[in-house]
Amino acid sequence: MEADLSGFNIDAPRWDQCTFLGRVKHFFNITDPRTVLVSEQKLDWAKVMVEKSRMGIIPPGTEVEQLLYAKKLYDSAFHPDTGEKMNVIGRMSFQVPGGMIVTGCMLQFYRTMPAVVFWQWVNQSFNALVNYTNRNAALPISVRQMALSYFTATTTALVTAVSMNMWTKRAPPLVGRWVPFAAVAAANCVNIPMMRQQELIQGVCVKDKNQNELGPSQRAAAIGITQVVISRITMAAPGMILLPVIMERLEKLHYMKKVRVLHAPLQVMLSGCFLLFMVPVACGLFPQECELPVSYLEPELQATIKAKCKEHVSYVYFNKGL
Repeated sequence: MEADLSGFNIDAPRWDQCTFLGRVKHFFNITDPRTVLVSEQKLDWAKVMVEKSRMGIIPPGTEVEQLLYAKKLYDSAFHPDTGEKMNVIGRMSFQVPGGMIVTGCMLQFYRTMPAVVFWQWVNQSFNALVNYTNRNAALPISVRQMALSYFTATTTALVTAVSMNMWTKRAPPLVGRWVPFAAVAAANCVNIPMMRQQELIQGVCVKDKNQNELGPSQRAAAIGITQVVISRITMAAPGMILLPVIMERLEKLHYMKKVRVLHAPLQVMLSGCFLLFMVPVACGLFPQECELPVSYLEPELQATIKAKCKEHVSYVYFNKGL
């Protein structure tokens, strides 16, 4: 018997997004690194299926599993604001394969200054592309702003890494291994706000529970960006803090001393293991659709909401981005 899909809502989340576990399951689904290998034709098929489902035009014989798979591919590869296909490297589903290489190499090649400079530059280039790809497309960012963000974040990371490397020369070896994480955390605190500065200047659009637009809020933008910064640092923290401890012990083993050439591949592989779990966990720390009390908004926006809405509005909602 053919399934009745007349009431199927393809945009409804499969898991409760009000709970941390529900959000983690959601992001495990859309950050699945296997989707990076899906062909362009399959991604185009997924977009067509999602758009047809939204219009209520579902081809006969279509199964629920097919629609859910199409939605998974669509969410992993297409921008939520514009519906345009995102570049592969900037997708959140590329965080594991891309991040594991960059993170593993930063942790392995931390002893010499040229290596530190090179891998911090590679990491910030990667982060800048990810931040740009997942930006709020409703607020355009100029080439000048992107260049300034990239330069500032890269400089911050390099200054942090180089200065801390110099300060920790006489410290225990393990302390030196933690320098890359300090640089990454410092750069994230600069890169993301800089890349999304238009949101801080103009504000992000807040809506009521019925998705009616109420106006832009700079305070809401600041909260959303802060949550994204925390998520990105949390994403990197376990691997970049615990992996140095693990490698410090492994490298003392007799066998590991003989196969130094395998140290870098091992760090890359272990970084991937951490990121495979930490990407969805970090993305799920905060709801994608943030809830904010009206009383926290700017006074002028509160007055606008009070004048515009017939019913009393206690909370507003906005998308924090990734």
